[in-house]
Amino acid sequence: MNFYSNGKLLLTGEYVVLDGAKALAIPTAYGQSLVVTPIEDSKLVWESADEQGAIWFQHDFELNSITASARYTNEVSQTLHNLLAEAKRLNPSFLNETTGFHVKTNLTFPRNWGLGSSSTLIHNIALWANVNPFTLLWNAFKGSGYDIACAKHNSPIIYETNQKEPIVTEVTFQPSFSDQLYFVHLNKKQNSRNAINNYTTRKGKIANEIKVINAITSEMIVCKSMIDFKLLLQEHEAIISTIIQEVPVQERLFADYFGQTKSLGAWGGDFILATGNTDTPSYFTAKGHETVIPFDKMILSGK
Repeated sequence: MNFYSNGKLLLTGEYVVLDGAKALAIPTAYGQSLVVTPIEDSKLVWESADEQGAIWFQHDFELNSITASARYTNEVSQTLHNLLAEAKRLNPSFLNETTGFHVKTNLTFPRNWGLGSSSTLIHNIALWANVNPFTLLWNAFKGSGYDIACAKHNSPIIYETNQKEPIVTEVTFQPSFSDQLYFVHLNKKQNSRNAINNYTTRKGKIANEIKVINAITSEMIVCKSMIDFKLLLQEHEAIISTIIQEVPVQERLFADYFGQTKSLGAWGGDFILATGNTDTPSYFTAKGHETVIPFDKMILSGK
């Protein structure tokens, strides 16, 4: 059995997507596969490989030990076990065989990029277990679920939730100026769960802000002008900055940059979006950020 899930990037609606805002998200050309092979032993032999094919995690689980009460000293083992146990709770026939499986996951992007090593794993396990991936996510962790939607869809999406029900609309998002857009990796991993908790304590009443973010999301999709696009990014950054009481990334790190930057997902984390030109890669490389990916090489435009 072979499963594959797309990585993700959240272009608009970070934080406020948790409260029903419409967010523009893109599945990436990078993702993670999961290959399941039956074996005779009554256990789950798990191996996880990085983008170079190197094994970074291994663990053998006894099939009869995959229960909610099992505990491990290794955090990765515990997290994986919790996912498997929840999938089994949702579908009792999952992992109910007398024989076991060898499972190998393979990322196609570096683990520190933050493109969804967890969400792609959750979605792949849900496919294997034949359970709802959003339910698996929300029962095991927290989050809006946009990353799970990206794992499934092969085109950019508008994502929102209504009383824990995900609403996903595929859209065409291929700006005429896409050759002037770049994704820059900050290499400053931030735990998104901590950021979500931080937002929850500060959010207050943001109904008006959500309306504006919704409008920005809609306008970005159809925007024909780079000048207008930059203004939308600036407005979005200012709104989120006010809500979470943090300084926008451009003001904090790139005040001398000739284009416009925007945080993606949890602020201070992984990739940012940058408008620019052919000088953009050299600018960020000089700042110590060597991973600069053109828009068209990052986005999964559809199959």
